[in-house]
This record gives sequence, C-alpha cells and structure tokens, in this order.
Amino acid sequence: MKILVLNCGSSSIKYALYNMDDHSVITSGGIEKIGLPDSFIKYKANGGKFQFEAPVPEHTAGVQLIFKVLTEGEHAVLSDLHEIDAVGHRMVHGGEKFSESVILTPEVMEQFAACNDLAPLHNPANIKGVNAVKALLPELPQVGVFDTAFHQTMPDYAYMYALPYDLYRKYGVRRYGFHGTSHRYVSARVLEYLGMPVEGSKVITCHIGGGASIAAVKDGKVVDTSMGLTPLEGLMMGTRSGDIDAGAVTFLMDKLGLDTRGISNLLNKQSGLLGVSEGRSDFRDILAGIAEGNDLARLAKEMYTYRIKKYIGSYAAAMGGVDVILFTAGAGENQYEVREGATRGLEFLGVELDDEKNRACRATEAVISKDSSRVKVCVIPTDEELMIAMDTLALVTKA
Repeated sequence: MKILVLNCGSSSIKYALYNMDDHSVITSGGIEKIGLPDSFIKYKANGGKFQFEAPVPEHTAGVQLIFKVLTEGEHAVLSDLHEIDAVGHRMVHGGEKFSESVILTPEVMEQFAACNDLAPLHNPANIKGVNAVKALLPELPQVGVFDTAFHQTMPDYAYMYALPYDLYRKYGVRRYGFHGTSHRYVSARVLEYLGMPVEGSKVITCHIGGGASIAAVKDGKVVDTSMGLTPLEGLMMGTRSGDIDAGAVTFLMDKLGLDTRGISNLLNKQSGLLGVSEGRSDFRDILAGIAEGNDLARLAKEMYTYRIKKYIGSYAAAMGGVDVILFTAGAGENQYEVREGATRGLEFLGVELDDEKNRACRATEAVISKDSSRVKVCVIPTDEELMIAMDTLALVTKA
C-alpha cells in the first residue's frame, strides 16, 4: 500500500510518499514560498536531489504540482495517481474535539474548521490541502492526524489557566500543546530502544527545533506540556518569545502603540533567539556568533538552554521523578551544545551526561548519558511523517 503524507503550512507544503509494506520512503520533498513569485519545489527521488522554480499561487496548485512530479517526467515514481491508496494530513489544532486520528469526513472537516480561531495561520492551510486533494482525487480516503491529540490526556489542573472559568466554557481557553505527533513517536520509540516497559515509565521529551516544546509523558500518556493555547507559550524558540509576563505584553502594546496583530507579530516573529541576538534565529548561527565573540549570541544561547533545563526540572517534579530525558528535532538531534547546556546542573536528579558520547551524536538514536547515570539521556530522531502514515494505514485498513 502507498500512502502520501502532506503537511500544509501557510506558505509551504511538505510531502512524503511511503511504501507501507516496509515503511520505506519512495520520495519526499516540499514546496516553499507559496503565493510568492519565486516559489519552488525541491524533492528527493530515485537516489537524487532536485529543485526547480514553478508558479504556485495557492495550495491547490501546489498539490497539483506535487502530483505532477510524482507521475510525470524522468523523476516520476508512479505511473498513475491511483497508485496512491490514501493521504494522511498533519492537522495542527484539533482543540478538544479530536483525541486521536480520524478519517476526514465532511462532518470532521466542519468540526476542524470550528477550531480555526485557535490556529488562524495553520488550520486554514491544512483545510486547503485536504480540499486540494479532494478536488483532484475525490474518492481517495484522507486521514487527519492532529498535533494537539496526544496531549489530550493532560489532567484539568495541568491544562487550565487561572482565568475566569467562563472563558474556558465559552471560548475553550486552555493549554492544548503542539508537536504531539512527534512527542508520541519519540516517547514510544525511546522505550522500545531501551527495552523499557510503558507501565511505570517517566519520560521527558524535548522537541527542540525552530519551534520547541517539552512534554512530560508518564505511563505513555502526557501529563503536561509546555506549549499552550497557541504554539507561543513555553520555551524560548527561534523567533518566538515563549513564556512572558502578560503584564509585559500590555505594557509593550501601550509603549509601542501596537494592536493585537502587531504584538502577535512581535512575540511570534521578532523575538526568541532572533530578538535577543539581534538577527540570529538559527542555533547554528548563534554558535557561530559566540565563536566570533558576540555577547548577545552568548546570552541567547544561555537563555535558550536554561529554559529547557527549567522545564525538565519542573516536569520531573510533576511526575515524581524521571527515567528518561530525550532530545529530538533539528537542534535537539544535531547540536550537542543544546543537550549539554540543558542537562548541566541536573546531577541532583541522577543525570550524568557523557561528554564524549554527546559530542559524537548527530541525528542518530543513541544513549548519551554515562553508564552510571540513573536517568538515561537519549537522542531519538523524530519521524512525524511515518507516524502519520502509520495512523493513516491503520484507519483505512480498518474502514
């Protein structure tokens, strides 16, 4: 069975085509700068990497271009679109309506659209992707896998904000969490890797990329996570502020004359590593700045890793201990400096990082703590696309 996975962002579409007989990736790629004059597609196929510019004014045209690349030209991997058995979509904000992946029916899409206010940049793009596939292949089964679903096991005292309860009742204002598909994959995979049972396990999953979040996973279920109503809350990120005093937000709105859109842009797109370092949003660039003697780059790095460490400590407290701390996503998998900074000082918890193992590990499954460490520190590369493909396979097979 062949399953296409689509991840439609506001101005991009990532895709991967899987052969589910052996879970292998047949081809993968993405379209960037949708709606801009210099939009382009890049992809891997038949052992090579390719890229070319093409006009992609909106998402339907983007899906059409992906289908064309899959079936036409010298890099085609399918002879016909009907070789695709199903499409799995990354769906960002399912609110409280979806605690697991579902087949996308008109009723489900209506419920999902009702969550648009909670993710105005992401959900409408997800809907466009689903509609684009439906317009081109109306009979093809489609499945939605929700970023928020894995976090729906949080207890009410963890997900509620200390606001008038009626705001939750009327508008659903609460912590939802994101990167759920990644947290679900790596929290399960690390236990398999270590040969540990799910029952009784206490795992802290650190998804550290451009966007970053941490989850406390006890007995295989989330009990807390760092992102909130939106992906802005929690850790300091590439361009997002993370946790900030709400009073500072209103103070800045008054001082800078910002409306809600303006303050949202400041906190989501101009802050984090970018804002503190005055121009560097990628952790690799931060490290380069430190090497050049840039003190703001140093400050950004120390703030970044310090906040990860604070969340690790708080989640160890929330679970009454921790057995495994794992790092995943771009910086978590590849930057030993992030892992080093985030775990230094946690020896009181039983964390003993092995410097040599940590420095040698890049984007591969590994234990990077000492053999004597009571808490295992691991790197587990995430595979959200495979998780989406597997959920899609399970649902369409059952149907």
